[in-house]
Amino acid sequence: MAPVNKTVLGKDTEHHFGPAEWGMTSAVALTWGSSFLFIAIALDHVATGVVPIARLTFGALALACFPAARKKIDRADVPRVALLGLIAMTFPFYLYPLAEQSVSSSVTGMINGSIPVTTVVAAAILTRKMPSRRRSLAVLIGFVGITLISFGSVGDDKGASIHGVLFLLAATLCYAFTSILSREMQVKYGTLTVLLWQELFALLFALPLGVPAFFDSTFAWPALFALMALGSLGTGFAYVMYGKLMVRAGAVRGVIGVFFTPIVATILGLVFRHESVSLPSVAGMCIVIVGAYFTSRPD
Repeated sequence: MAPVNKTVLGKDTEHHFGPAEWGMTSAVALTWGSSFLFIAIALDHVATGVVPIARLTFGALALACFPAARKKIDRADVPRVALLGLIAMTFPFYLYPLAEQSVSSSVTGMINGSIPVTTVVAAAILTRKMPSRRRSLAVLIGFVGITLISFGSVGDDKGASIHGVLFLLAATLCYAFTSILSREMQVKYGTLTVLLWQELFALLFALPLGVPAFFDSTFAWPALFALMALGSLGTGFAYVMYGKLMVRAGAVRGVIGVFFTPIVATILGLVFRHESVSLPSVAGMCIVIVGAYFTSRPD
């Protein structure tokens, strides 16, 4: 890996970060933080397999509104993009609602905040190169937080089950590995193009489990609106907003909104679902955010 150019790094961190950037950051945090609440609302009425199909359908429709996403990819790259869609979307989009059958939306958001930490681990595995001491320490801090959340939430009336937590950790690992594996395709075609194709392939892979699930579900307006918001906003427009924010604010500060998503998820779960959150879980969430923050800083 080439050494970090300090001049470039300085330019990255000196991007203007004014009211518009803070507004975009808030929008990203609110959209992705509310995703777990929308999943919980939908699961009150529909079976698990319906959630990924609806999410991917509405997300693909939202992304298709942008000309930058409607580009073709080379035939030689189709298998790789399809595999990315399977691992990055089909699996985690099914694992999250599966986990939320026994895990509260607030705890789900807390554990989801560990993605920057697990991404460092995935990068070390894929590149066979140990991260720097500072990043290794940040990963250790993050996993201490994950442990606190997990043990503080598992149990009667604590908001989570062991298997639900394992489903969530598996989903975060899917995100972590594919965020690295998809970079080459994103550089070649653009982020929105790759995301749209991933969602289309992921939707195709989700159909075998999703279609039968419709017969085990009941129609309800709250579920429909929740799934529309989950897909069009969380799996569609939020990616566009996040991409623009990274360009306007730089890679260091552009990721700030991600750190607020667990906090948003926790607040929404407490207010709208009356979920209980243990003190160790809250402490763990704060520790995870600290670890995630330091893993995002350039070496």
